[in-house]
Amino acid sequence: MSRKKAREKIYQLIFEYGFVKEINGRTFDILTADSTLTPEDVAFIEAEYNGIILHYDDIVSRIMKHTPTYSTSQRLATTDLSAMIVAVYELLYSDVPPAVAINEAVDLVKVYGTEKSSGFVNGVLASILKEIQNG
Repeated sequence: MSRKKAREKIYQLIFEYGFVKEINGRTFDILTADSTLTPEDVAFIEAEYNGIILHYDDIVSRIMKHTPTYSTSQRLATTDLSAMIVAVYELLYSDVPPAVAINEAVDLVKVYGTEKSSGFVNGVLASILKEIQNG
């Protein structure tokens, strides 16, 4: 399976986490029961998912810093927020090239978000990347 499909599974897990604020092992098992997943894919999904949860509050805080017109994360569309969470985790804690992390998030919101989501997510992530690169 491609990393693109694995990221979609991670996105779905984070989307759910945004509502319940706890890891749901049953959802993880269902999403990773896909016969096209290799053991390496499942390990990637699990590592990214656990890493995101570990840094969840910090990641959301960074996103909120770059979305000043939204007073709380609850005001952001969960579809957009979930995609940005996955991307910001990858920007901060993985070796995924920044352009790939951002493009994958934009692709996810093109599928799951609104027609305005891709531009919004791209802009927020570009701003976060600039901050990361400038230290």
